[in-house]
Amino acid sequence: MSKESFRKNYSYIFEEELLQEIESLAVYKEFKENDIIIDIDNYIVSIPLVLEGAIKILRQDNQGNEIILYFIERGDTCAMTLSCCMGQTKSKIRAVAETDTSLFMIPKQKMKEWLTKYNTWQEFILQSYHGRMQEFLEALDTLAFLNMDMRLLKYLRDKAMVIGNDELTTTHKEIAEDLHTSRVVISRLLKGLEKDNKISLNRNQIKVIDL
Repeated sequence: MSKESFRKNYSYIFEEELLQEIESLAVYKEFKENDIIIDIDNYIVSIPLVLEGAIKILRQDNQGNEIILYFIERGDTCAMTLSCCMGQTKSKIRAVAETDTSLFMIPKQKMKEWLTKYNTWQEFILQSYHGRMQEFLEALDTLAFLNMDMRLLKYLRDKAMVIGNDELTTTHKEIAEDLHTSRVVISRLLKGLEKDNKISLNRNQIKVIDL
């Protein structure tokens, strides 16, 4: 099943020789929802390729407060891990399984080798950097320019899109932690979004109407 998922998501990206090399070297791993995949201050020893599921990337301040930066989904990798591999530095982010997730973990030594060996790998890495940079800038713009209600709506839309489901199973507390605010504020804003017919609220479930 792991190779089937890999082929389904990456066969249109990589040439056959690279696909076979990845299949021979990669370590298959599965994570349950909310499992920590990569933690802050860990050395990165492998590069993740997402086969199924989704991952959220978080940043933490000195007081232990977290804020979400972006999501990654199947057919993708995390630019922050690539950066740590290139610089041989400790991770500056926490990667958490947003849903049950399966990955191929690629030994970091292969990253540089494949950059010169395979054009498709080089393009994939560059596109991943570009995509994550755009999302990182969007995250900064969201913090700097959007009111909390618009930040919340963007968060819900992004979450729905990355998991492929407009019905989100989550709690107000979990959302508040991701957005670095209080549960009371989130509950109030969710009611306001429901009144504006942008979402529908049920117990521990939010349906995103305005995608």
